[in-house]
Amino acid sequence: MIGPIKENETMSDYFNNVRRILFWILLLNWAVALAKLAYGIITHCSSMVADGVHSFSDGATNVIGLLGIWIAAKPVDKNHPYGHKKYETFAALTVAFLLFLLALVIVHESLERLKRGLSPDVNFFSFVVIVVTMGVNIFVMVYEKNKGKALGSDLLIADALHTRSDILVSLGVIVALVSARLGYPALDSICAFIIAGFIVKTGFDIARCTTGVLCDSAALAVGELRKVAMEIKGVKECHRIRTRGRADDIHVDLHLIVDRDMPVGVAHDISDRVEEKIKRAVKGVTDVVVHIEPSPKSRV
Repeated sequence: MIGPIKENETMSDYFNNVRRILFWILLLNWAVALAKLAYGIITHCSSMVADGVHSFSDGATNVIGLLGIWIAAKPVDKNHPYGHKKYETFAALTVAFLLFLLALVIVHESLERLKRGLSPDVNFFSFVVIVVTMGVNIFVMVYEKNKGKALGSDLLIADALHTRSDILVSLGVIVALVSARLGYPALDSICAFIIAGFIVKTGFDIARCTTGVLCDSAALAVGELRKVAMEIKGVKECHRIRTRGRADDIHVDLHLIVDRDMPVGVAHDISDRVEEKIKRAVKGVTDVVVHIEPSPKSRV
């Protein structure tokens, strides 16, 4: 198991940790998918085959994630002075679009099953395969979600939500298998429609978080930053505070008002102290730009 990133670890360590996690999760997802597909094809169980195809989509998002991490790990360059970490966020947004596409496929396939009156071939091993593979997915989801929070990785958290959708699909398959044994194969499609709704909601949750980062929504409360800045001696006022970025890569710019007769060197020292204090006091802040303004002239 990979432990949480320490404060003194480098950005390279962060990306290596995320890559390693995604690689092992990719292997688990495709092992689950192969088990479902193989058994579904052998027993002519259409719902199991569909679930296997869905599990392969988990692996596809892992591949996208690895590609996103590879790009995000590139260092700052002339054309990317703020780095490449938003590529990871963009990869997470791609996961959301895949979920929307998956929901459409599930609805379409369910309608086709209703029209053709298909019923899954159910036996004891059908339940064994689906329960075991669902257990693997639950482990993957919990592990990936915890690591995503510990590392501050949008991609791992988004992929954990995607894996949760796979668990919901597997639950739907169990309901479908039970209903088929009881003589109600139509419940297979009804459960699929409900599952598709959950998948769409998951996609919207991911899209809402990632688009906020990509569209530079405010990342921190203004009051918190102003309070920290005002604690530095020599700062008369702090205003025009703006924040943006990911939770682990927040950029801040603000304006400080100091005594208009203050020497430039002293004002610069105050700017440095404010920058350092904000980075220490506020988790996730990686860059602070301070604009110094002189206090208004006194009225005679």
